[in-house]
Amino acid sequence: MSVRPIPIDRAAGVLLGQACGDALGVPYEMGTPPVGDAVMAGGGLGPYEPGEWSDDTQMTLCVARVAAEGLDLESDEALDRISEGFEEWLVDGATDVGTQTRAILTRARELQGPAHERLRTASRELHARTGMTAGNGALMRTSMVGIASPADRDATARAARAVAELTHTDPLAGDASVLWSEAIRVAVTEGRLDLLGGLDLVSAEHQDAWRAWIKEATGAPPAQFENNGFTVTALQAAWAAITSTDLGDGSALHLQRGLQAAVRAGWDTDTVAAIAGALLGARYGSSAVPTQWRRMVHGWPGLRAHDIVELSVSTFLGGRRAGTWPSVESMTDPSIAPLGVPHPIDSEIILGTISDLARLEELRVDAVVSLCPLGLRDIPAPGMTSRDHIEFWLNDEDSAEKNPHLDFVLDDASSALRQFRAEGKRVLVHCRYGTVRTPAVALRYAVDIGVVPELAARRLREALPIARGEGRLWEVAAR
Repeated sequence: MSVRPIPIDRAAGVLLGQACGDALGVPYEMGTPPVGDAVMAGGGLGPYEPGEWSDDTQMTLCVARVAAEGLDLESDEALDRISEGFEEWLVDGATDVGTQTRAILTRARELQGPAHERLRTASRELHARTGMTAGNGALMRTSMVGIASPADRDATARAARAVAELTHTDPLAGDASVLWSEAIRVAVTEGRLDLLGGLDLVSAEHQDAWRAWIKEATGAPPAQFENNGFTVTALQAAWAAITSTDLGDGSALHLQRGLQAAVRAGWDTDTVAAIAGALLGARYGSSAVPTQWRRMVHGWPGLRAHDIVELSVSTFLGGRRAGTWPSVESMTDPSIAPLGVPHPIDSEIILGTISDLARLEELRVDAVVSLCPLGLRDIPAPGMTSRDHIEFWLNDEDSAEKNPHLDFVLDDASSALRQFRAEGKRVLVHCRYGTVRTPAVALRYAVDIGVVPELAARRLREALPIARGEGRLWEVAAR
């Protein structure tokens, strides 16, 4: 199995982080912020199901579906397809629509010409009439632009402004999208958070103002920026949520802390958390998004966590490539033997290989924890719901660089097993070959339920002779 580089994990986290932030913020939009931790309770202005994302991610998906095909987002073809996606969404999928966006999409239907020209014309008309087209609607959907040209900051900036101007003529809206898209590009490719680094890409007359706005927000209480329906204050609130919760230790938990802070800022909670989630996901990757969120998150047009990760990774890689991961139909290999061995500590957990995905009925399992990348047809496995089949990415290699946030991921995989078992489910946990990742997670699970590490390790080696009971995964799992 080829190694998934850390930038792939970070790219996968962009849309996933955004969607989770969106779903966390949904219940509290324009209402009372949570006193403790926000939860994906649904409701809100939709109303939404628990874990369902709102218009922030819905509109982003209109961009993502074009970006994942590898189109140049500055091109007329791409902008037309994005615009047509917005118009179709308004009719068939929108659960909540911003006032400005609705006005522009409605007016555009009355005009003639290519879709992107109609939207831009409607946006310019509104700006000429009101001078008020700097809402946060362009910023909230810009995340995928940040990974569409990962090696080219200038192309990223041009595309961010072009996509923003479809509905938001005000240069401030374009500037905010440029800054956030560039920050996402840097976070994915370089693994750092930097919002000031894109100042040279914004409109010259606003550079000093943006510098002051960003510095004002850095480390500030997010709730300080109350009118976060405005693109400037939405960016400030999201940046404040990220920077005020950054302990400087590179911990995956920063993603959760930052999103909780974004929701507690109040007002347009789903949008601010979606914006923050895209950048936090870009910095920490899909491996930092906890199980309980990935099990729940879903939304228009009928997608779940695995689907939006595929869109993100395909975009980052320059577009879908036939027969290759992540858009390949299946990652199974008939030459890999199934395993199906009961966990020696808990016989309701079955240890397997990727080939055991075809034996779920025979194994009588109700849930699956996968520890390797899967194809589009592999997840959810036959007979499983999306909530009962969770995917983690781990690598067999010992190098720390190959497994970001290893301790967190092992603990989260163990947590998934414990959640499923608490629900009375019999669980298959598998990697590709069953030699490294599967026994490591099985060991962490045993330790987490109170078994002495040395005893758990010995029992696992006896039950699973093919296990490589050595190396970094095994050592970290036994802590």
